[in-house]
Amino acid sequence: MMPQPILPPFTEASARAKVQAAEDAWNSCDPDRVALAYSEDSEWRNRDRFLRGRGEIRSFLREKWARESDYRLKKKLWSFTDNRIAVRFEYESRDTDGQWWRSHGNEMWEFDADGLMRRRYASINDHPIDQSERRL
Repeated sequence: MMPQPILPPFTEASARAKVQAAEDAWNSCDPDRVALAYSEDSEWRNRDRFLRGRGEIRSFLREKWARESDYRLKKKLWSFTDNRIAVRFEYESRDTDGQWWRSHGNEMWEFDADGLMRRRYASINDHPIDQSERRL
């Protein structure tokens, strides 16, 4: 049985559930699964990259997880309104040279009436860490 989509307008409980669903999907590192959460014409700004549509999102995620091993993400609800959610997040990953990184930032999400994300704007900062400094 398919889970019921989490639709706007959001309550605190449904916004928290939407954030948790996104965290779970991203931690799967499955580009196909993650891309299904976005509308066909979804707009993204991810750092300095601008993407449009599920196809570009899927390709971006394949590239991302090919270079970021042992990826682990934690998202937290920052605020919400009718069809928008803001989150802060932190993730850790290891690059192809074995260097560990901690990345943190903020995302602003806007959803359509079907609960699909039609806009995602992410600001992200990275810094190298030692494996002993991992938190996630």
